[in-house]
Formats: sequence, structure tokens, C-alpha cells
Amino acid sequence: MTVLSLSKALNEGMRKAMEDDPKVLIMGEDVGKLGGVFRVTDGLQKDFGEDRVIDTPLAESGIVGTAIGLALRGYRPVCEIQFDGFIFPAADQIITQLAKMPMRSLGAIKLPVVVRVPCGGGIGAVEHHSESPEAYFTHTAGLRVVSCSNPADAYTMIQQAIRSDDPVIFFEPKRRYWEKADIDTSATDWWPPLHAAKVVRPGTDVTLLAYGPMVKTCLEAATAAEEDGRSVEVVDLRSLNPLDEAVVMDSARRTGRVVVVHEAPVNSGFGAELAARITERCFYHLESPVLRVGGFSTPYPPSRLEEHYLPDLDRVLDAVDRAFGY
Repeated sequence: MTVLSLSKALNEGMRKAMEDDPKVLIMGEDVGKLGGVFRVTDGLQKDFGEDRVIDTPLAESGIVGTAIGLALRGYRPVCEIQFDGFIFPAADQIITQLAKMPMRSLGAIKLPVVVRVPCGGGIGAVEHHSESPEAYFTHTAGLRVVSCSNPADAYTMIQQAIRSDDPVIFFEPKRRYWEKADIDTSATDWWPPLHAAKVVRPGTDVTLLAYGPMVKTCLEAATAAEEDGRSVEVVDLRSLNPLDEAVVMDSARRTGRVVVVHEAPVNSGFGAELAARITERCFYHLESPVLRVGGFSTPYPPSRLEEHYLPDLDRVLDAVDRAFGY
């Protein structure tokens, strides 16, 4: 077992992928000599050279567009978008080309491109540096959208994403980059599939559905709710598209109450899609409406206000209480 932070687990996962396949490339702003602003790619250029770990201009559209061209030539590019809010200049390339080209070619063309996106708040940064833009991309057919929440998943999921022949939007919870865990890097038999959700805490009374940075918050809420005699199940979705509906619906049917938690604004957020699907498939099993906890419908606030903006333990517990009020 090796103790790794989430950021180091991503680093080791990319290192392993590059060792296994010479066609894997890393590219992005400051990913080489600097090792990225969060040091996730630290040391990779030194070990693999400037031809495989490429410092790019400050042009996200150019980064993703170049990656598409490289993928057409047989490479497996891994693009880093330096901050979540910087992905929008690349939206044209992602939505109109990366997501569409495989279908346009009737499957003849594969685009194994991974777009890494540090996402979410909690680091005291300003707007454009603390966004949660996942709903834009789950709405875009043709993209896999995944989000790791812990070092073990970071290590496995980045390798699985790189091996996938589908384009993958890979969200990384930046405020969890420095949290550590034991990881078995010598075996693969414990790896769940990339699309699989995980029940990270079993329970019987209510289900909390979360992904990325909110999984830890939900686990803390489940521990606190236990003191009130409530058994809270926490499901880490891991993959938003495709969604592991079997795990989600099974949990909803067993507990009868569901709360969806994410950092993104509640209005038209991914939680709305989850609530709709659960209501359609599990209506007669539900004891209360599917509730949502998330950010507010406002641009991300200055750092002094972000603790009021971000969902926290109290807001999750309040939603649990409301679920029992019906």
C-alpha cells in the first residue's frame, strides 16, 4: 500500500499510463516545467520529455483542437484545463467536434481524448476559478463525464479514462487535491469499472447522492445524522454520463428518500436530471420528493462569501430533516 494525495494519485496514474503506452501525451498551460498550477503533472516532463508533456499557449480552444488532431493520428492526448472556468473557450471544439465526430463517421473515427478539469470551490479563488460546469457536458451527447472524489478513484479512473476510446471530461475536485489515502498500486483486481457508482456508506433511511467534492461532505453528514438515529446511505456517482442507474435506483427504492448534493447551482443542475429519473422509475417507492442541495443561482462569489455559497454539513442535514417531514 502507498499513501498518496489525490493530486499525487492522478500524477501516478498518468505516469503509469504513459509508461504503458507511448502514444499517451500530456498537454496544457504550464503542465511541463511548472508541473501545473496544482502540481498534478509535476515531474512528468522531466521523465518523459517535452515531446510527450507539452507546454501549450494560453488558448484552450487550440489545446483541445490540437488534441483532436493528435487523436486522429493515433495518439491519446490528455489535456489539462488550468481552471474550470477556462473551459468555455474550448466549448466549441468539445461540443461541435470532440463529441460529434465519432457519430458523424458512424464509429469509424475514435477520439480518445481526456480533458482534465480542476473543478469547484473551497480554495478562496475568484470567479472563473471555482466553477462547476458539469451540466453543460452531461447535456452533450457523445461525451463521457466522470468525477473522482478520493485518491484511490483518482488513480484508477484517470488510467481508465486514458484507455477509453471515447472522449472523456474528467472533473477533479480541487479542494480535495491534498487529502491522502492508502492505495494499492500493484494490483488492478480492486478497480471498479469507469462507469460504476459506489455505495460508500450503506444505510436504510435516506440516500445521499453526490460526486466529486461533495462526497466527503455527505459522509460527514451521514455520521452526524447517525447521532439522531438516522441511517444514511451515501452513493458516490463517479460517472455522470453514462449514469449507473442500477445502483442509484436500487438505493432509492430501498431507502425511499433521496437527497442530491452538488456544488453547482441547483437551477438546471445535474441534480435536476437525477431527481427526474428517480421520480420516473421509483415513484411508488418514494416516501418524499427527491430534494436537491447545491449552490445558488448567482455567479460564484468573492472568497469571503464562498462558505455561505457552498453546500455544507448543515445544509445537507437540513435537507435530510425535510425529507423526513413528508
